Amino acid sequence: MSDTEKSEMNLSHEEEKKTVMTSKTRFTIQIVGAAIFGALSAIAFPILKPIIDATRVPQGLALFDPISIIWMACFLIFGPLAGVLCCFTGFVTLIPFDTSIPVIGPLMELCATLPLVIVPTLFLRLYKREKDSLNSLKLRKFKNYLISAVIGIGIRIIVMVLLNIAVYVAFFGWGGLEAWLILVVWVNAITSIWDLFIPYGLIYGTKLDEKFEIW
Repeated sequence: MSDTEKSEMNLSHEEEKKTVMTSKTRFTIQIVGAAIFGALSAIAFPILKPIIDATRVPQGLALFDPISIIWMACFLIFGPLAGVLCCFTGFVTLIPFDTSIPVIGPLMELCATLPLVIVPTLFLRLYKREKDSLNSLKLRKFKNYLISAVIGIGIRIIVMVLLNIAVYVAFFGWGGLEAWLILVVWVNAITSIWDLFIPYGLIYGTKLDEKFEIW
């Protein structure tokens, strides 16, 4: 083997090592970001609770819940892995603050937010990632974000309708279910707008995702 070939092999090995180290670093940052934002949602909940309660309709559903906004911000900054982990971390940390039916409130929050994270992630799979091109930059394009948002909202509503049917029937029976589901669809459509577009403005408007360049 010539000296040139040995040199090229060593260079290739160094580049591969650098890539692996970069991947490990990014993975660590995603885990840490998810933990921080998940804990942040638990800290923020008691502070924001008066705002949440002020927007509740008589049936108890809130029209504005900033907790999911925190989870979505984590997703937009740190990527899908961090977004999903943040949702589950936030779910666990919110359980002690649930004063209604145990666990149901945080579970609803989790199931409502996950589609808004998963759908854009799958949507980006349709695009061939160019070299040195961040997925977050593709999602920042309003057209892409809007398409994935509409699909995500649709799936969220379906998931929440099915989940609410199960919970409502288990606790209250079948009476009044139709009216309740109409309310569920309406509230989830409205809250999805806040959950999706407030983080969009905050993160992409300030180009905070570019400063981290995680995904």
